[in-house]
Amino acid sequence: MDLVAWQEQNGRYLAASLVWLRARLQLLADRAEPVEPAEPARRTGLLPLRKSTVAKESVRLSDVSSTRDKAAEMDPPPALQLLADQLRLTPFERDVLLLCVAMELDTRVPGLCAQALGDPGQPYPTFGLAMALFDDPSWDAMSPQRPLRYWQVVEPGVGPTQPLSSAPLRADERIVHYAKGLNVLDPRLAVLGAGFDGGDDAPLPPSQQEQAERIVERWGGAELSAPAPVAVLIGPDGEAKRLVAQAVTATLDRKLHVIAAEGLPTTAPELDRLARIWQREAALLPIALYVDAEGVGYTAERDASVSRFIAQAARSDGFVFLGTREPWAPAGFEALLIPCSRPTAEEQDEAWREALSSLAEADRDAAAARLAGQYSLNLSEIRTVARLTPADPPETLADRLWAHCRERVRPRLGSLADRIDPRARWEDLVVAKETEQLLRAMVDQVAARGQVYSRWGFSQRMNRGLGVSALFAGDSGTGKTMAAEVIANALGLALYRIDLSQVVSKYIGETEKNLQRVFDLMEGGGAILFFDEADALFGKRSEVRDSHDRYANIEVNYLLQRMETYTGVAILATNIQSALDPAFVRRLRFIVPFSFPGPPERQALWERVFPAATPVEGLDVERLSRLSLTGAGIHNVALQAAFLAASGGGTVTMPLILRAARTEFRKMDRPLNEAEFRV
Repeated sequence: MDLVAWQEQNGRYLAASLVWLRARLQLLADRAEPVEPAEPARRTGLLPLRKSTVAKESVRLSDVSSTRDKAAEMDPPPALQLLADQLRLTPFERDVLLLCVAMELDTRVPGLCAQALGDPGQPYPTFGLAMALFDDPSWDAMSPQRPLRYWQVVEPGVGPTQPLSSAPLRADERIVHYAKGLNVLDPRLAVLGAGFDGGDDAPLPPSQQEQAERIVERWGGAELSAPAPVAVLIGPDGEAKRLVAQAVTATLDRKLHVIAAEGLPTTAPELDRLARIWQREAALLPIALYVDAEGVGYTAERDASVSRFIAQAARSDGFVFLGTREPWAPAGFEALLIPCSRPTAEEQDEAWREALSSLAEADRDAAAARLAGQYSLNLSEIRTVARLTPADPPETLADRLWAHCRERVRPRLGSLADRIDPRARWEDLVVAKETEQLLRAMVDQVAARGQVYSRWGFSQRMNRGLGVSALFAGDSGTGKTMAAEVIANALGLALYRIDLSQVVSKYIGETEKNLQRVFDLMEGGGAILFFDEADALFGKRSEVRDSHDRYANIEVNYLLQRMETYTGVAILATNIQSALDPAFVRRLRFIVPFSFPGPPERQALWERVFPAATPVEGLDVERLSRLSLTGAGIHNVALQAAFLAASGGGTVTMPLILRAARTEFRKMDRPLNEAEFRV
């Protein structure tokens, strides 16, 4: 039966049930002289019908009951019956629920309730009314442990002095919609998260599919008498974990709903209430829950709250995932630990080959290796990039895919880093020959990572040190930042400079959390991480004399571990190489010295420091190269001379340059030899 036909039949059943309910209410409202009350009536204060009245009305009520029973013979059953089956309601509890639902659906019911109760001020159903109204009444139906109240299907509005039997009853809004045939997620859960749609129906890569099959096999083999274990998905990549969870739920014909652990309440009553709502939803909807605990701080209070909620939620017939960076010790629930990561380099390489199928084989292999070596993406992301990038013209497809990937993985670092627009190129950089050779070797290694790690099998023998890291060491102004820009331009990557004022915190543990966020966001491979003044973060560990030394060493230890597992490109710049902890030096792929420029380098800098559009007259670069200035100092002098020329004669001349140079020397508190600045 399709949904529309079922909803029509469910509507007829509900209408017949309302007629049946009104008939019973009317009979109770029209009761004759009182007789000796039965036990339920003694407890509730309501009198049953006289036998003569019941006999008189039995024909009409039996006709209504027959219509209702006939409507209930639908397949699948009507919503109220489905609800009763799922929540294990007795017939009496089901009728109590019908009475409460009728209040929301039929405007005649409140008046009939008031008549039946004999009080115009009580136009609402009560438990006492239900006890007198329906067959086989049971007092324990209103127990907090029975389904009506445990699943929050019906809630009594009990006041401070009001007895339970006369308290107004009200059906939960979600249950009213369900009875009408509208089965949607409870808004109290919906507001805490959203469904996850990976946007791609293609199968997972083998490395992720294997993990999904482990979960399906374990859940499928769980004992019927015990809840399925919680699948704890472990790893730094949230997208990979959710894709694995989505594949599992698709196999089990369920939908995945993701809730951030930060949004969960922290008090026990609120947690228990939300967990019961989830348990009820798992019985009413084909749904699985994913609790995203990646961003949860490492506080005992928060971890305990999340564990309590999961332990409660896992008691249902539904399935629960927990996404974390590190394994959690199960607290009150059985855990199935599943490590999840992005596809292997080989799997990503194969996906890029498919996306580049319009290219010649040699070009396709080279472009796929370059993309897989730099960008670490899930296959769904690779397919999305390929789908959104036009295939024509094929000769520029690889470059357009590269640019699209760079924008897609562009990290959202907020105030933790400043994005530098890299403009400098190789022809703008003037450094010693040895330094330039090391920089070019670094670029070549980054470009060839896909071939060496994936095609040549090095990634199968190593799980650390897959990133490319370098230390730029030298005096201030010798070109370290410009060299980082040159490398970013040569590789076609964005460049982010870490803002130490935002990363370093005086509060214990905050610096590590900020650094963790930086490294996690940069793992996609679309940018270069640039630590200027790196000795402030990567300094030597000291002897522990107090708590400050201990926590400072913890920060350095964390950086040591994280740098070794980082798979992207990182550049550390420092003016004092000896200030860095020796353990960092071992983990660095390149150490690039930036020496003070000699006369040949300074002459080359003076020859190219002025843009072509700048009017220059009588420039003696050989004389200027004798001025002991760094590249940054030469740039400052040239800029100062240009402003002097703009406000004066309009042409940059030697007197203006020497005047600006004298100002620069004084600013740096350098000794002046007036003969050097005499025109």
